[in-house]
Amino acid sequence: MTAPGRRSTTFSRLLRHGFTDPSAAERLLESAELAPVRTDPVLLDALGATADPDLALSGLVRLVEAQDGHTAQRELLDTLIAAKPLRDRLLGVLGASAALADHLARHPSDWQELVTYEPQDLHPGVTEFERGLAAAADPVSLRVAYRRCLLSIAARDVCGTTDLAQTAAELADLATATLRAALAIARGAAPDDAAQCRLAVIAMGKCGGHELNYVSDVDVIFVAEAVEGADERKAVQAASRLASHLMRICSETTVEGSIWPVDANLRPEGRNGPLVRTLSSHLAYYQRWAKTWEFQALLKARPVAGDLELGEEYVATLAPLVWHAAERENFVADVQKMRRRVVENIPAAEIERELKLGPGGLRDVEFAVQLLQLVHGRADTSLRSGTTLDALKALAAGGYVGRADAVQLDEAYRFLRSMEHRIQLYRLRRTHLVPEGDADLRRIGRSLGLRSDPVAALNREWKRHAAVVRRLHEKLFYRPLLDAVAQLAPGESRLSADAARERLVALGYADPAAALRHLEALASGVTRKAAIQRTLLPVLLGWFADSADPDAGLLNFRKVSDALGKTPWYLRLLRDEGAAAENLARVLSAGRLAPDLLMRAPEAVALLGDGDGGGLEPRPRAHLEQEILAGVGRAAGGEQAVTAARGVRRRELFRTAAADIVASYGTEETPAVADQGALVDLVGGAVSDLTAATLAGTLRAVVRDGWGETLPTRFAVIGMGRFGGHELGYGSDADVLFVHEPREGVAEREASQAANAVVSEMRRLLQIPSADPPLLIDADLRPEGKSGPLVRTLKSYEAYYRRWSLVWESQALLRAEFVAGDADLGGRFIELVDPLRYPAEGLGEDAVREIRRLKARMETERMPRGADPTLHTKLGRGGLSDVEWTVQLLQLRHGWVEPGLRTTRTREALAAACAAELISTEDAATLDEAWVLATRVRNAVMLVRGRAGDTFPSGARELAAVGRYLGYGPGHVGELLDDYRRTTRRARAVVEELFYGA
Repeated sequence: MTAPGRRSTTFSRLLRHGFTDPSAAERLLESAELAPVRTDPVLLDALGATADPDLALSGLVRLVEAQDGHTAQRELLDTLIAAKPLRDRLLGVLGASAALADHLARHPSDWQELVTYEPQDLHPGVTEFERGLAAAADPVSLRVAYRRCLLSIAARDVCGTTDLAQTAAELADLATATLRAALAIARGAAPDDAAQCRLAVIAMGKCGGHELNYVSDVDVIFVAEAVEGADERKAVQAASRLASHLMRICSETTVEGSIWPVDANLRPEGRNGPLVRTLSSHLAYYQRWAKTWEFQALLKARPVAGDLELGEEYVATLAPLVWHAAERENFVADVQKMRRRVVENIPAAEIERELKLGPGGLRDVEFAVQLLQLVHGRADTSLRSGTTLDALKALAAGGYVGRADAVQLDEAYRFLRSMEHRIQLYRLRRTHLVPEGDADLRRIGRSLGLRSDPVAALNREWKRHAAVVRRLHEKLFYRPLLDAVAQLAPGESRLSADAARERLVALGYADPAAALRHLEALASGVTRKAAIQRTLLPVLLGWFADSADPDAGLLNFRKVSDALGKTPWYLRLLRDEGAAAENLARVLSAGRLAPDLLMRAPEAVALLGDGDGGGLEPRPRAHLEQEILAGVGRAAGGEQAVTAARGVRRRELFRTAAADIVASYGTEETPAVADQGALVDLVGGAVSDLTAATLAGTLRAVVRDGWGETLPTRFAVIGMGRFGGHELGYGSDADVLFVHEPREGVAEREASQAANAVVSEMRRLLQIPSADPPLLIDADLRPEGKSGPLVRTLKSYEAYYRRWSLVWESQALLRAEFVAGDADLGGRFIELVDPLRYPAEGLGEDAVREIRRLKARMETERMPRGADPTLHTKLGRGGLSDVEWTVQLLQLRHGWVEPGLRTTRTREALAAACAAELISTEDAATLDEAWVLATRVRNAVMLVRGRAGDTFPSGARELAAVGRYLGYGPGHVGELLDDYRRTTRRARAVVEELFYGA
């Protein structure tokens, strides 16, 4: 009987020793099996030192119960108390792994594997593991022997006898021995197959890299050759049967469970390709078809089983291809895209707990190291290690990675891998998710030596190391480029000039020598500016490399920095504003237009921040007009006033272009805007509003300069074409009509002279050469075209339209909208033209035929010579003209009866026609998609080239920049052109039916 007070004393002792269920632990200690040792303080101390004392005690009781008789039980307990190495190993395993406790309960004599504590036992290799598996003759006995060997690895691991790298290497060596044993079993089962072929097993992934987990797919590639005199086809078939059997031996579930899946999906063509190939077949595939990631995977290729001579030949044959992979076009972009794709495929509910694949996870370290190996390993053979930590050490020793960065990454990688090992060891299940339960987290934390509040400590250390990886994994590639041009402390290694140029070329820089000069200019010195830029540049270089023209991005950043580097707010903006630096990098490397606008007034960089710079949201027309008119009012004369207006226009063009670029590229925090139509509407609306406000300010300036406050005639500007339709692009002219009406008592001649003088002066002032882009005014849509007067009175327009108006003029007037000047006069002009553009009862058949004839003539006569009609955005097949003429014909025919069609905007009119069932939903979507795409291409061409164009650029770099703006990554320009042709071809089919009536 337990003495009074005894329970509370034992209960307290168990709590102090880390038990979470002292009552259950007390009952287990009182069991008959532990009677000989229950009072021995050594046992309780040893249990308290384990990761999970409750789990360790439960496992110990099960193991003692499973012993064959009292003598065996006594031997186990006596050895446990007397031999500290066994005690630490056995209880350590029992406290960390329920799965290995189950194994010991099924195979109770296996505890004796942990008794031996000789020096040669501390770090076994393939030979020792082969010896441990030698007796296995079938899949079941192989599993038992495998677990027995795994038991000793886990024991050394949890006791700290081996570190992370040694444990991972031992697990890889055990896998090697296991593959050899499995192949031997397969050969024994099919001796005829074995006699026909030489089969080599190439380990890939973590097994090939000698850094395996406790539970992981073992990635392999099989290569085979016929033995002398054998038929090659039959030999490959025989090798395939052996390989398949080997995979089943390891992967299939038996009464002893499975070992691990053998995964051959890294082979050429993946799971769709043959399981086994000859060496020449492998070589042909990698020479012709392999993708960048497949060369990256070959970094870890290592022959482990079968014909090792053939395996070594395989590695030697493919090695030259691996070390030239960095010369492939878009190499860095391909590797980084693969990493992003991995992250994007993680379920949202798991991404925060994903230890391997999530942001700041193990894969970030591995990808960064492999990227650097592929870039520099061709010239430096010391980097050609398949083991991540060894490769990281070699990269630091060679100056390819900063030593401080390498140390931090090494520590983070070791901690994260150790967490992964402890998570997997518990149930021997393949998982990379950090568990959510406190009991699991407590066990993992204690197993890693975090004994004071282990749950909180584990979460803190995990997040800290993940943050280090997140911060460093991309900078790792760029920061040494700065060290290559900076002053380093004595003893520090630096990237050689050749290695720096090699890395810049891999990043896509066409002129690495110039890039290094820019880096030196930006990063050298001891000023605050240089210090901030040294911090920023590793990140900026990555963003520049994500564009189609990294050279331009870096050069433009240097120009902006030279112009603004001494202004405190600029440095503060880049340092403190989260979005500003990334937005700036995107804008500076996306083409010529936005940087040109910025260079003319670099202070506009403030718009790129999150704070008081105004942001990138386009400003409403009323606000723009108010600012421009205020600036005009303060100016001393007409030229100064219009200079102020053009300055606002330049700044707002930059704001719009920057917003468009950032939304099209996306940022690390915000994905690219998926709705292409919304981006077209944003640009069209913003540029049209800005043009209207600029014309209003210019008109005010000209009138005030020549006539004071009042012009002798009322004057209005009517927007036409894309301007009236709120669809202006960056390079569009302003299509307008000018209308005036003499004031009372003013002679028509005097009024006409004044109106013409106003138009002439407005055009002159808006085109004066200056730092600001000109605004070209095009009045060719006026009555009589270029032959007619620039300005007419309202009565003159009325008389002309009543008597002489042609059907094309009615069509042009569909876009007419008042934009500046006398609002009453502008409104009366719109009332005048409404019956022309929305004729009662619609268009007659003659008028319809005339419009079709004009369109057909335009297609044949106005297409530039040599232009590809399938790629011309304005006049080409299914382009802007096709869609707009089709929509406008619907407006002319049905606008009198369908109010929704009475709009100047193409997309609005198309939506209204669909709502009125004048066009099917499918056809409307086809036309809208083509119109939006063609408009986006025109905007992209202007952003990239800095000048307007209706065709895709011919230069590869400019074309790639257009593609990047439109969401096509590096190497996918061909897909862009194919998609454009496909989209416009479908649109042309709709046009043929709706416009031409085909």
